Amino acid sequence: MSDDREREGDDHYELGENRYGKSRIRLVTVRRGPDRHHVRDLTVNVALEGEFEAAHTHGDNAGVIATDTMKNTVYALARDRLTGGPEAFALELARHFIGYDVCGRAFIDIVEHPWNRVATADGQSPDAFVRSGELSRLASVSIDRSGAIAVTAGVDDLTVLKTTRSAFSGFDRDRFTTLAEVDDRLMATKVRATWGYRPDLAASGALDFDAAWQRATESLLHSFAEHFSRSVQESIWIMGREMMDADASIEWVRMVLPNLHHWMVDLSPFGLDNPGEVFVSTTEPHGLIDATVRRREG
Repeated sequence: MSDDREREGDDHYELGENRYGKSRIRLVTVRRGPDRHHVRDLTVNVALEGEFEAAHTHGDNAGVIATDTMKNTVYALARDRLTGGPEAFALELARHFIGYDVCGRAFIDIVEHPWNRVATADGQSPDAFVRSGELSRLASVSIDRSGAIAVTAGVDDLTVLKTTRSAFSGFDRDRFTTLAEVDDRLMATKVRATWGYRPDLAASGALDFDAAWQRATESLLHSFAEHFSRSVQESIWIMGREMMDADASIEWVRMVLPNLHHWMVDLSPFGLDNPGEVFVSTTEPHGLIDATVRRREG
């Protein structure tokens, strides 16, 4: 088909929202200090929005930033600029890409995978590490041409369980309801929590991202352990408020919590009682609760 034929009827169509980038850029750095080494392990995603319509509608790649260039940029900037929290590195990357004339908005998402030092007879090893499965640290930055910045942080894959101080009762019942009401149950979930920082603090360099992330994570865990939960929904409300109380730089908290059910096993067929000690753990199907807690404006 000729180019002219391909262009026939183009006035009936327009290109909608679009972005492109490089996903799952794996990055490991080793900073070699005189006494010990420091390892960072990141997965980076880059995405751009901007003046890329010609590439879609006319096959004109003149303004396209190759995704291979994005990957190489991550490695090059990591050489000297991956020195603080992943949020700070994401800001460096986003500011670099928004510098392209064709770029209208740059998005950077980072997952940091923690490594812990191996314990030896002489203490923590200076150069041997074990991958921690406890959680992943999240960081996300977007910058647009006007200079508007959004910085979020978070945790993912943080699996927690409490063996009491959780209940679920008073819910709606109809002819399809079989779930029994309980005033004391196990509560388990795999936390994905993200939170947004005040743009002025995040952009100014005045915010210590590592310290802020530590405060938020510690307050989340403290609240989970201490409060009585009448539902997962209420737990999000309580934990989100405590996180924002602990850090004035946080504007909102979003949590996505699957309810990882633990059902008490009926041991009566075996002539045994079960005083809340034997459970079956299930992951599918599970309830999924997603909510955001914000500071009230004004």
